[in-house]
Order: sequence, then C-alpha cells, then structure tokens
Amino acid sequence: MIFFRYIFLFFPFLVLSQVSGRTLDSTQTDYIIVKGDSIPRTSIDLDEVMLLHKLKFNSREERVRYLILRRKTIKVYPYAKMAADRLDSLTKHLATLTKKRDKRRYTKRIQKYIEGEFSEKLKKMSRTEGQILVKLIHRQTGITAFNLVKELRNGWRAFWYNTTASMFDISLKREFDPVNEKEDYLIEDILQRNFQSGRLERQKSAIPFDFYDLTNKWLRAKTPEKDE
Repeated sequence: MIFFRYIFLFFPFLVLSQVSGRTLDSTQTDYIIVKGDSIPRTSIDLDEVMLLHKLKFNSREERVRYLILRRKTIKVYPYAKMAADRLDSLTKHLATLTKKRDKRRYTKRIQKYIEGEFSEKLKKMSRTEGQILVKLIHRQTGITAFNLVKELRNGWRAFWYNTTASMFDISLKREFDPVNEKEDYLIEDILQRNFQSGRLERQKSAIPFDFYDLTNKWLRAKTPEKDE
C-alpha cells in the first residue's frame, strides 16, 4: 500500500494580483494579496496535511477495542502534553538562572506543581488510562515517567513511585514504542487523526519514528492463527 505523505490545500480567499494588457519583464514580480492582510507576498506558506488511511477492522471486537483505546487516549493526552510543556518551561527558565539557590527554589516549585497535578489526576484514572498516560509522557518528553520523577527528586523517590504504581499494574518505566508494540502504533494513529480534526492540540513526538512506515508495517502484519 502506498501512502502519499503530504497534500497542499489552496484556499479560495487568496486573491492574485494581475497586470493586464502588458507583458512582464524579468524585473517585475507578481504579488499575492491575502484577504485581511495588507502586506503583499511573493509566496504563501501552507500547512502540511497528512493523508491517513481509512480505518478498517477485521471484527467487531477489534473495532470496539480501538474505540475504547481512542476514548482513553483522548482523555489522558492533555496531561501528557502538560508534562512536556512544564518540562520545557523548566529547562528554559533554569538556563536563565545563574545561582544554584535560585535554581533549587524554582525546580522545587515546579516539582510540587507537577506532582500535585499528576497525583490527583492519576487517582481518577483507571489502570489502563494511567498506563497510556505513562506512555504518552515518554512520547511527549522523550523521558520515561520514572526518570522524570528521578530528575525532579531522587532515585529513592522514583523507586517509591514505581513500586506504588506497580500495585495497580502500572509501570512508570514503560516507554512509547510504536515500532514494536501495535497498541502504541494505534495510539499514534488516534493522535494523528485528532490532531488533524483539531480535537487535540498537536505536539510533535520526542521519539523518532516514521508514521507512514509504521502504517505499512502494521497493516500488512498478519494476525496469528488461533490454535484449534
């Protein structure tokens, strides 16, 4: 199956300036006037739009599992994005501080905020929602939830968090791995569709992978035959 990577959309409200009745020489330039914009342009920057494959399911059960995964992914994604935004803000602000005392104070404030936000949200999540959140934190930041806590506090606190999470069958060390885990690929598929629809705010993955290559891989993967 071949997937086209990008398509350019041209909008009808673009008005092209024209010079009628005369031939333009090489020193003259055509300008584009965008409605609502007073600045003439020689070109227009257009957003890249991904062409996604049509969803197909081999069974009703497979469709139901996808819809459940979609509901849970959409629910927890904003919290993973928030973690990435907070980590980015922390890193940038720390770069502006020169005194170790100021850095410790600021880091401590961010620590309390993140831990307070996530501890309350995790209490309201199911086990599977919590595990999806842990995966998405890794997708958004490139750091596992375990190492994120470890950086914000210390190794012992990270161990304690991971041990507590394990009581609910949630590992803070889980990574987002759409290359080897089909569920993670489906999560990425859900994200891309909701980014495109505008339901979720797009945030690029910190984990490198080619979504189209993965689509080819998983769509062509054969379902293992059941033992009789």
